[in-house]
Amino acid sequence: MRAFVITGPGEASVQEVPPPVAGPGEVVVEVSRAGVCGTDIEFFTGEMAYLHDGHARFPIRIGHEWAGRVSAVGEGVDRSWLGRRVTGDTMLGCGDCDRCRDGRHRVCDRRTEIGIRGGRPGALAEQLAVPAVALHALPDEVDDVAGALVEPGGNAWRAVHAADVRPGERVLVLGPGTIGLLCAMFVRAAGAEVHLMGRPGRSLEFARGLGFDGVWTREDLTGAGGGAGTGAGAGAGGAAAGLRWDAVIDASTSPELPALAVELVEPGQRVVCIGISGTPSRLDTRRLVLRDVRATGILSASGGLSPTIAAYARGDVDPRVLVGATVGLDGTADVLRGIRPRNAGAGPKLHVTPPTDAR
Repeated sequence: MRAFVITGPGEASVQEVPPPVAGPGEVVVEVSRAGVCGTDIEFFTGEMAYLHDGHARFPIRIGHEWAGRVSAVGEGVDRSWLGRRVTGDTMLGCGDCDRCRDGRHRVCDRRTEIGIRGGRPGALAEQLAVPAVALHALPDEVDDVAGALVEPGGNAWRAVHAADVRPGERVLVLGPGTIGLLCAMFVRAAGAEVHLMGRPGRSLEFARGLGFDGVWTREDLTGAGGGAGTGAGAGAGGAAAGLRWDAVIDASTSPELPALAVELVEPGQRVVCIGISGTPSRLDTRRLVLRDVRATGILSASGGLSPTIAAYARGDVDPRVLVGATVGLDGTADVLRGIRPRNAGAGPKLHVTPPTDAR
């Protein structure tokens, strides 16, 4: 079969590789669609931390946001999975340790991660082997586009759930990338007033077009500049420095924003961090304590996949608007280099459809 293989920093190609075989407890999935995310880009550039701590090495086959159809089942797997449309959990725990038995397989020390950690091949390929315990069935109401957005959606759902968002509250999301926008969508679905903060440019303009209650720059919120933002609660010149935030979700990759989140949130309220910066974040825990802020970190979509699928199926959240373009497997390297297809829309997410490539 054909698969996208990264052989070193900045070096990748589509290669012919042996197709997967469904081992005991596994299935083989015909991949319909896969998403490209920041982790994949870090593998391509060589910056991904797992490459430096021994959890991953080149060559590597990436891709952990996917949807497809089960084409084969291994020993011990219910044959009713055959032919079903599915997506799946990225985090595959050992199943034996206390964390796995406690439902925390996402932080199992011996875990593998599809397309990321421990040599487990990813979904940027025509076929993918997955343990059946990681599968989640996709109903007819969730098409392949939305199906390949369940994994990032599960991350966002967990972040919003951790923020304990209640109807009528005002919530700020830092970072208008895919995860941040999905967080904002889930906040809105929860009945809260949702605002986003980001840098001026295409991403912020796209977020503004999705009709959120407020879209701001950092200067708008801190009162350090003029009003480039728009939204409810705007003060003089469009600045939003006086707004109260019942919860702040940091979905950015900036090392400075966790500290800003603690300063912006109302004392005694909630901050959730789901973004990861490339360098250590700058957060003075004295401010966390003195402001009595509850801070939570979120790793992975595990535990959020089922509620995300249900929200997509009900139409509470429709993530498909976030997909700016879809390319074939042969276009993946350009996407990782930051080259957007000529006909791409403004959405931040780029998808790959491995089966559409001609052999």
